[in-house]
Amino acid sequence: MLKDKDLSVEFEFFEISLLLNFPDLNSKTIIAILIVAIVWGTTFLGIKIGVETVPPWFVAGFRQFLASLILLPFLIFTKNLKWIGWKNFRIQLTLSSLLLIGANGLTTVAEKNLTSSLASLMSALSPVFIFIGSMIIGMEKFTFRTLVGLLMGFSGIIFIFWDGLSELSNPDYRNGLIVMILALLGWAIGTIYTKKLHVQNNNLFLNLFYQFAWAGIIQLIFAFSFSDKIDFESWSVKSISAIIYLAVFGSVLAFFAYNYLLKTLLPTQVSMLSYVNTIISIFLSWLILGESISEKFIIATALIISGVFIINYKPGMLKLRKK
Repeated sequence: MLKDKDLSVEFEFFEISLLLNFPDLNSKTIIAILIVAIVWGTTFLGIKIGVETVPPWFVAGFRQFLASLILLPFLIFTKNLKWIGWKNFRIQLTLSSLLLIGANGLTTVAEKNLTSSLASLMSALSPVFIFIGSMIIGMEKFTFRTLVGLLMGFSGIIFIFWDGLSELSNPDYRNGLIVMILALLGWAIGTIYTKKLHVQNNNLFLNLFYQFAWAGIIQLIFAFSFSDKIDFESWSVKSISAIIYLAVFGSVLAFFAYNYLLKTLLPTQVSMLSYVNTIISIFLSWLILGESISEKFIIATALIISGVFIINYKPGMLKLRKK
């Protein structure tokens, strides 16, 4: 186990390496990078722990509703709690339905039957779904570079299921995969919808409040509707703690940090953190949950992350935003 001194040295080394690559980074930006990379890298683990004893829709519903309650006093204190107008309200409800209820909610449902590491690795394919959808509607152009990226990504999928084809006969496992694919489609459609409408986040946290509240209410309705028997006494302290962690850190704190990074770095630079999220998630799933990580799974991870990077690569993405 690492001692505090060792952790301090590692953090200092990480900070120095960041400063060497991006000399203009300040401490706030580095902290925001660490929050987004580490916290969002732990969300799949948190979800898996949450669904151990709590039904998935309750995990997703309480997470988002609690996040809205956390934002509420902040909005009241800053005098930003107000009506956003019917047009923006419809936009926020659409985004919430696609990204939070669809993508996040269905991912939570899928993790009931899938390992945390597999769910996080499949989630890493979301940029591929986004690119294909964007290409279909003319927002992206197909190039040889993207062909290479797509082939690498789908090669990674082959490696994932190389030894697990027999598991597809298990209806729970098969349904988990189908639900996870639907979650990826929800995220892709929601992201493309945002890009297509050029949605402006002039008051990000007010919009998030509406999104979190709507998602929480709808998901809790799903939870009570789809649960035959609700045994609150069987919910463990560990699962409840995971839900609170997901709300406070995974939803609220990480979004604060993410928004700060979008103002400090280029969007393509921020998107690179998703690769770190996946690696952290898989490592923690092995370390804490004891999930088996085979050599083929590691190869699949390398192929998918490399493929997604190739697809998303833009000239200048490693340069700092000009001030």
